[in-house]
Amino acid sequence: MAMDAALTRVLAGEPGTRVADAAELAILRRLTAAFLAGLVVLPAGLSVLIGAAAGLPIGVSLAVSLYLIAAVALVAGSRFGAGIPARQEGPAADLVVDPWDYCPGLFLTLDTAGIVRGAGGRDREMFLSFLREPLSRPFVEQVHVSDRIAFARALDELRLGADVVVIDLRLDRPVLGLDQAQFLNVRLDMTALRDATGQLAGVRAQMLDIEGEMQMREAVSRKEHEAHAAHELKSRFLAAVSHELRTPLNAILGFSDILAGEYFGKLENDRQREYVQLIRQSGAHLLSVVNTMLDMSKIEAGRYELMLESFDAAATLTECERMLSLQASAKGVKLSSRLPRGLGEITADSRALRQIVINLLGNAIKFTEAGGAVTLDAVRRGSDFVVSISDTGVGIAPEKIALLGRPFTQIQDDLNRHHEGSGLGLSLVKGLTALHGGTFMIESRKGEGTVVTVTLPADGAGALAADEDNMVEFPPRLSQQGTTGEERGKAVTHDQAEAKIA
Repeated sequence: MAMDAALTRVLAGEPGTRVADAAELAILRRLTAAFLAGLVVLPAGLSVLIGAAAGLPIGVSLAVSLYLIAAVALVAGSRFGAGIPARQEGPAADLVVDPWDYCPGLFLTLDTAGIVRGAGGRDREMFLSFLREPLSRPFVEQVHVSDRIAFARALDELRLGADVVVIDLRLDRPVLGLDQAQFLNVRLDMTALRDATGQLAGVRAQMLDIEGEMQMREAVSRKEHEAHAAHELKSRFLAAVSHELRTPLNAILGFSDILAGEYFGKLENDRQREYVQLIRQSGAHLLSVVNTMLDMSKIEAGRYELMLESFDAAATLTECERMLSLQASAKGVKLSSRLPRGLGEITADSRALRQIVINLLGNAIKFTEAGGAVTLDAVRRGSDFVVSISDTGVGIAPEKIALLGRPFTQIQDDLNRHHEGSGLGLSLVKGLTALHGGTFMIESRKGEGTVVTVTLPADGAGALAADEDNMVEFPPRLSQQGTTGEERGKAVTHDQAEAKIA
């Protein structure tokens, strides 16, 4: 009877029953079956001899004997010979026949009302050590009050037909240690168990400890907040410094203009006039850098205000060309424009458009040697206004084109080390283009020249969309994945920046 009871536990997969016990029972089973078969074979042989002595046909006596042997063997085999695994050798002989013990976390079996009907799993001891007697109690009582609605919704989704629902919950800790938090963060993977009609019959839930994951989330969030705070502090610092520098610079420029004009007396010699002119030029350059930094900090902080208005695009571009014609002539570079008739009006910030064009023309002139050419083109293309500045300058190597557009970054080589600049021009152009919802593209060949194309919505709709999206991306770097490459020695990069209006 003891053997039958142990065998029944093994076949039922009862937890705590070892395969080694089942193997030992299998040996006893086989010995018992052999003993019973022997008890039948001996009388069967005697029956053959008795039948022969009584004159019965030998075939009848042999058939009766074989029938008895087969019947007993069938009964013994069905009783003791089926369903028991063979004995395993090595460490596997002591494995526990309970599949849930090998799965991580805590496995819970819930009924349709969310009451716990069973528990198992590899980490059940750890979970059950702080759960308040979960068996035969609603699981929602273990959940923090703020997360109970989420658990109820998950259970309701399973009732409505969902097969799997995964939620993150906090479980209350009834007894707190010195190094323990008030709650335990867990992930509950709930699978529906359904009957033949498709109705929910129960829930199998796997609970995993995600305390480490939550700590990582908090650390990432904290670092992100610190980075954002540092970013804001840097932007405010740049804005404050720019404002503080502009006031004395304006005074320097004003007084140098007075000295150069000799309003309060003539200068004694040409060297004095030369020094005054150098002061004027240096102050103007420094003021330009400060103004650019201030504009960049405004764009970065989302406080740059676009003043949208309708204006004549051709007149604005012609004005920019005239402003830089003297600089181009002094360097021996031919500056020209190709503006078609009927270019019409566009809706944009005219000051921002001037800054875009002046910066791009200035860069083109600076990196074009004497005898070269810089050309300004503009065209209406559907609902877009397209401005292109091309030059026959030094060009840009394909591997360095991704560096363009970063603040205070220049392409360093032996040639343009001789050119002054802060590396802010393209960053400002990118930011202003982004505020208008436009796109920016550079095509360049080393030693042949560069073409920069800026596309803006002609009706100003892009700027309005940028304000509605409320998105900021700064510094506006050129796209580096999927949009930069080489094509017959030509490096091309195209990017659509994102920004917002203050």
